[in-house]
Amino acid sequence: MIKMLAGVWPLLLGIVLIMLGNGMHFTLIGLRGGIEGFSAAELAMVTSSYYVGFLSGARYSPLLIRRVGHVRVFAALGSFMSAGLIAFPLLTDPWAWAPLRLLVGFCMSGIYVTAESWLNDAATNDTRGKVLSAYMIAQTLGIIGAQGLLTLGDAGTSVLFIGASILVSISFAPILLTVTYVPAVEVARPMPLTSLFKGSPLGTLGIFLLGSVYATQAGMGAVFGTQIGMTATQIALFVAMLFAGALLLQYPIGWLSDRMDRRKLIFGAAVLGAISCALGWVTGGSLWPLMAAAFFAGGVTTPLYALFLAYTNDSLPTEDMAAASGGLVFTFGLGAITGPLIAGWAMETLGPFAFWPVLGTTFSIIALYALYRMTQRAVTPVEATEHYLGVVPTASPVAVEAAGVWAAEQAGAERDAEQDTQPSAR
Repeated sequence: MIKMLAGVWPLLLGIVLIMLGNGMHFTLIGLRGGIEGFSAAELAMVTSSYYVGFLSGARYSPLLIRRVGHVRVFAALGSFMSAGLIAFPLLTDPWAWAPLRLLVGFCMSGIYVTAESWLNDAATNDTRGKVLSAYMIAQTLGIIGAQGLLTLGDAGTSVLFIGASILVSISFAPILLTVTYVPAVEVARPMPLTSLFKGSPLGTLGIFLLGSVYATQAGMGAVFGTQIGMTATQIALFVAMLFAGALLLQYPIGWLSDRMDRRKLIFGAAVLGAISCALGWVTGGSLWPLMAAAFFAGGVTTPLYALFLAYTNDSLPTEDMAAASGGLVFTFGLGAITGPLIAGWAMETLGPFAFWPVLGTTFSIIALYALYRMTQRAVTPVEATEHYLGVVPTASPVAVEAAGVWAAEQAGAERDAEQDTQPSAR
């Protein structure tokens, strides 16, 4: 592990710093928006704009990289993102924030594509699983750590936005000063949604709904906290709990994923998410029950993303996995654009606590559809499934494809090893 980290630590350090800046800005939007008197519907539009940009970046940044190169794209996107973060407190209007968020989303997606290309190229077949796992942990730790930094300043001033911009700016130094090779960026053309749904109805619909859940949690969680009167510190803790739960529940859910019918695990995780949302709804604003609800509702969201990827790969031939990964990332993005808009409208119409019923209903639909799909398709034997790898929803198609290839290779190698030992056992 130490030898593996020695080769990629600059990339991982850069990712942590980027996530510190991006994680700060996600929560700051809700905090500053509340101070400026923006409505939940306006902030939902701002949140959805980020995911419009993120989807666009995933599509077009590989083309930019092939045209002008990794270093130029990486540096340019970093500059634009840093400038965008500083501009938020200068242009305190939701109609100005929406294009700024789109710009930041585009830049973040392109940064992910570039960094993940370098990271994937630095890994070998033996270390790719560990490298990707370390990368996913670095992303999550960066988001959690960002919430702690929010307590060091006042969201009503420009200080925290400037701090986020500085973190993003300096994050490129360890990467650009150590990376010398220029890997090729090859992202498969996404599978058409009709073909994807035909191959895996549960994976396709499930990941669309999960995109709605994730974006609502990440983008509207701070808005919810602001509107019910939480302090800035409490809001930061609330958002941190959403991601801390994901960090701690990822391993046990992943361990179970390789040992049982994944549809049952999807059902169980979605039910836990729905129950957690019901807890958040009935608490009446009590602090620690809200934190517990955030921990478990957020805790099942990220593992569910990796579960849907693994389950979909189980249903497809190996040669279709790369295209399916791109299709799933696109489908997730569509859900991420839609979810905050629905939540924002509900919170505007019914009050801030509508945040929880919207999430709970979405989790319930996932659970019910998983239950229905169990009656429509025979269970895939555990020994025929691909390995689970804890991919996070913020990963670009580059990391998702790499994770799918690694999972298929590992599962294939284990099946070959078992076949080789059978004759000698007899």
